[in-house]
Amino acid sequence: MQDPKKVSHTASQTWQLFKDVGLKAIPIIQLRESLLKDSKLTQNYLVLIVSSCLIASFGLLLNSAAVIIGAMIIAPLMMPLRGFSFATLEGDLKLLWRSSISIFSGTMLGIACSWIVGTIISIPEFKEQVLSRTQPNLIDLLIALVAGGVSGYAKIRPEIGDAVPGTAIAVALMPPLCVVGLTLSQAEWGYTQGAFLLYITNLIGINLACLLVYVFSGYARSNEVTRTLSWGVSIGLIGLLALPLGFSFVELIQQAQANDSIRNILVENSQFRRSDIELIRSDIDWNYHPPSITVVVRSVEPITPQDVTLLEDLIKTKIGRTFKVVFDVTASTKVESQTESQKSNN
Repeated sequence: MQDPKKVSHTASQTWQLFKDVGLKAIPIIQLRESLLKDSKLTQNYLVLIVSSCLIASFGLLLNSAAVIIGAMIIAPLMMPLRGFSFATLEGDLKLLWRSSISIFSGTMLGIACSWIVGTIISIPEFKEQVLSRTQPNLIDLLIALVAGGVSGYAKIRPEIGDAVPGTAIAVALMPPLCVVGLTLSQAEWGYTQGAFLLYITNLIGINLACLLVYVFSGYARSNEVTRTLSWGVSIGLIGLLALPLGFSFVELIQQAQANDSIRNILVENSQFRRSDIELIRSDIDWNYHPPSITVVVRSVEPITPQDVTLLEDLIKTKIGRTFKVVFDVTASTKVESQTESQKSNN
């Protein structure tokens, strides 16, 4: 049995190692001054917000991941957010006020710019890059936690640079913020709500991850941790967000299972094997009870009500849940070249 004193001494040495790693990277006073500078609402910050937002908005409308990556590289929102995390941990009111103003101003400016872009261009139908940011789930929260941790570590380790955390945080913040403005411009309230939930989720996740990095790096003394409410508030908010995000994650898994089942049934199931059917895509609407699956196909022969009933039964057997199936059929005609005999007869 291990000696309790030795175990306590080992734990104390481990904690001191974490503290030494952080404090040797950059002194706390120097870190605070750097965060104060990063969190200041300046002309440069506002220009970067507008530039990043415009690039991201155009990329979202074009459905171009490459253009969106260009906006990610700018990543202005990461600078005051790291200051906000440090301020809540240290109880630094000056830094807290300055970083809060910058985050709020950047958020409102980003929404306004993307709303203007959406109003002027007025695209009636949004594509994948927009729609993928209107249904947040637990995976998005995990991305935010990792991005926040990398960002906080990069701040206390200046030698690794800001490029990596800047790109990581931009993935979590600027694109969904632009989706909020774009969907607002077209009065798509459901999409707006989902995108804003993703934005808030990632703000909170990044904040908590930065807090953890600062603590394990030795930038918080025990009395400072006990007098701040940032831990309780951040963890509580993440707990509340985990409920809707968890439901969305379950729906995402069920949708993937349903899509896979539909494809297998149409292609491989002997009861429903039809060579004339080509599956284009399938979409699930969870607002109905039971959920409705729209199956978009091309078919030479008509789809009958009996075919729909059979597919519903097969999906229920495979997944264990009832779905209402609706086919969206595009007529398909096979055209072949004339054979030599046909040509001679003509």
